[in-house]
Amino acid sequence: MNDVLQGRALTKRFGHTVALDGVDITVRRGEAVAIMGPSGSGKSTLLHCLAGIMRPDSGEVWLMGQRIDTMRERERSALRRTRFGFVFQFGQLLPELPAEENVALPLMLGGVDRVRAVRQAREWFGPLGLHGMEARRPGELSGGQAQRVAIARALVSGPAVVFADEPTGALDQATGHDTMRLLVEATKHNGAGLVVVTHDPNVARFCDRVVEVRDGRLTGQAQGVPA
Repeated sequence: MNDVLQGRALTKRFGHTVALDGVDITVRRGEAVAIMGPSGSGKSTLLHCLAGIMRPDSGEVWLMGQRIDTMRERERSALRRTRFGFVFQFGQLLPELPAEENVALPLMLGGVDRVRAVRQAREWFGPLGLHGMEARRPGELSGGQAQRVAIARALVSGPAVVFADEPTGALDQATGHDTMRLLVEATKHNGAGLVVVTHDPNVARFCDRVVEVRDGRLTGQAQGVPA
């Protein structure tokens, strides 16, 4: 089955505001999809519904043939730890932990003992250009290095889908481009789908496909431009 994630007829309202109005979206295994749109268009709400962070008011979300929007919060929380990975604008690394433990955190939260989790986490440092930085804390890393640590953390548990919300928003253009290239390449190499929320067309161009959200609806889609 090539389709790893599907949203079907998703709707979501906040009071009188319609955030999602019957959205259909599919993400395939190894595919990078950018969700674009102006502030308030519904793109972050769509990500949150697809990732099981919030429930849609109606519609369905399916992960690898399993419906997830009807799961209990505890089940969806476990799903977010094991089957989903997340990269946020500011990394959200824990400042008191060294980089290797930040990467290992999803494994440890899932019950893997620390020694094995850290050993597995270290395997990502070389491929992401972080060799020698395993013991550094977030405050000792550059913005680009911290985002690469966040990418490693998102991928360490072998997720089916990685969600990235404005992953380069806090970086300069050159560092942002390098980070996006690494994110797309590493996610594809891992065989996962990638969903990137962004307002920046220079970020979206790294993806295979671009969809645009306006007033809660997808208004069209286009192929990404090779980076």
